[in-house]
Amino acid sequence: MLKIVLASTSPFRKQLFEKLNCPFVTTKPNIDESPLENETAKQLVERLAIEKAQACASEFKHALIIGSDQVCVNNGEILGKPGDFEHAFLQLKAASAKKITFYTGLALLNTKTQQVQSLVESFVVTFRPLTDEMITNYLHQEQPYQCAGSFKSEGYGIALFERLEGKDPNSLIGLPLISLISMLEKEGVKII
Repeated sequence: MLKIVLASTSPFRKQLFEKLNCPFVTTKPNIDESPLENETAKQLVERLAIEKAQACASEFKHALIIGSDQVCVNNGEILGKPGDFEHAFLQLKAASAKKITFYTGLALLNTKTQQVQSLVESFVVTFRPLTDEMITNYLHQEQPYQCAGSFKSEGYGIALFERLEGKDPNSLIGLPLISLISMLEKEGVKII
């Protein structure tokens, strides 16, 4: 059986994959995550998911490597990880009372056959109207500065939302498990 590798150092993706009760290892993919000129959000996350998996292929010769990447889009603008309070505040202020779309790219590379399965899932979050005080309180409590969109939906960030729409709530956290299970099963991995 091929080793399963999660090409991510995200504790959230690791925690999500652990739900599947399937042995795996994690590794850090070293790639340039800069968008290409005229690249759409969907194209960006799919390309990066594939590149993350491919970046780890030389280290794992007989493996199934999972790559994933996510961005959020507000009014046509791709938002990355805020990095600090000020940028997070501005992102959440701009998201107040709006629908924000998250795109999560997922790739599964079989290093033995060099076959890649990939897809992009979208998830729409409708934010409640947020006051400056609400945003400040949230950011001080959760400090989601390394999360696209400036929130953690698996935590206190749920209080920011009015509505969630999508196929798999796990995709909002960064790893669409429903689709990943199908990909793994096509490679002969039995989850159940």
